[in-house]
Amino acid sequence: MTHPTKPRLSLFAFGDFAFNLYWQSVMLFLLFYYTDAMKLPIAVAATVYAIASVWDGIANFTAGILVDRWQSRLRYGPLLAAGAAPLGISFVLAYFPPALPGVLGAGVVLAGQLLFRTAYAATNVPYLAMSARVSADPGDRALIAGMRMLFGTCAAVLVALGTVPIGRWFTGSVDTPRTYLAAAVIFAVIGAAIMVLVGTTYRESAQVERPPPGSTRTALISLARNRAFVALNAAMLAMIIAVTVLGKSVLYYFKYVLSDFEAGQLALASVNAVGAVAILGWMVAGRFLGLRTLWLIATSAAMLGLAGFALGDVRTSTGMQLFLIGMQVLIVGMHFTFWAMLPNTIEYGEVETGLHVEGAVFGVAALLQRIAIGIATAILGWTYASSGYVANVQQSAHTLTAMRATVALVPLLFLALSGIAMIFNPLGRSANRRAAAQVSSETAA
Repeated sequence: MTHPTKPRLSLFAFGDFAFNLYWQSVMLFLLFYYTDAMKLPIAVAATVYAIASVWDGIANFTAGILVDRWQSRLRYGPLLAAGAAPLGISFVLAYFPPALPGVLGAGVVLAGQLLFRTAYAATNVPYLAMSARVSADPGDRALIAGMRMLFGTCAAVLVALGTVPIGRWFTGSVDTPRTYLAAAVIFAVIGAAIMVLVGTTYRESAQVERPPPGSTRTALISLARNRAFVALNAAMLAMIIAVTVLGKSVLYYFKYVLSDFEAGQLALASVNAVGAVAILGWMVAGRFLGLRTLWLIATSAAMLGLAGFALGDVRTSTGMQLFLIGMQVLIVGMHFTFWAMLPNTIEYGEVETGLHVEGAVFGVAALLQRIAIGIATAILGWTYASSGYVANVQQSAHTLTAMRATVALVPLLFLALSGIAMIFNPLGRSANRRAAAQVSSETAA
């Protein structure tokens, strides 16, 4: 097959813009929407979100297993295009205010989230698996990871800065639930159109002609024996807990600690805009330093930043924005490293175990990521609830102290665990090339 051109690789990576319209909205706004727009108690909202995140992981894992079983028959492009409309519709339903009160209303909210996350898994896991087939070259894969991060960051800026203004413009109303719902409709239309474009133009350049693992158990045993996969995902799980707690604290911190909610929305957009520039720097640095080294640099610097925040006392919106911008630069580095390294664990595992496990790699990674997000959301929600948080009122001094401590100490602990896990990752720069070359030579033979 012909080597893919840079424009074709970029077009494929553009699909992440669509997925991040959905994902960033859910990550940045949905919990806040539940508590401060729909008036759900934060413990209930966090529990609903955590349950949905775990289900999301199960759905992603199931999708990954199915991708492995059907890898020789699946046509990823048409599958992505066909799933565009169902995903967009389910996303809108996740923001649909329930007509029922109390527990029944919370049940309706949970059902909407479960439907969305199922549709998301059914399209996103195949899209991730496509990244291993669009090119077999590690350099191309690093480029794809960087471009995906860049497009995803652009989507995050649009979501952070545009959700409320776009919703108000579309409805002509300041009613908060209608505002968020209207924005969801617009994002769904844009996202579905992009997914159809990417799906219909996708071409494979690294065709896999190997039999899939004989069973789910065989695939999981293979992954468990894949030291690169285990170490990378252990580092990712701890990192996701850290950055999710930090990210979901932002709107609450600006609204209640700093009394400046609008600055919080601007902060979310600003950090993602800066992250878009930072991605380019991490991509270049990765070519010279290696991906594992990048992770250790990013986590160490982030831990220093969090320690400084814990020892200091940020009382201004500008000060908090600058802190978050610095943290986002480092978080982007960790995300880039993970997605650039994950496809390489496929070849490493094949060399180590003799099995080509593709879909399960992304399915298990997504399962662990969603579990981490659920854990982080539960930590945040239950910590706030135990400190006496009540939406849309002035918080007590005890609650504000708990908010500050949650922002700093929880991420600090989990980033330390993340760095320790990455130290045990065997995928250095030379190991990446050797594994890819060995698999290529075996396939040619």
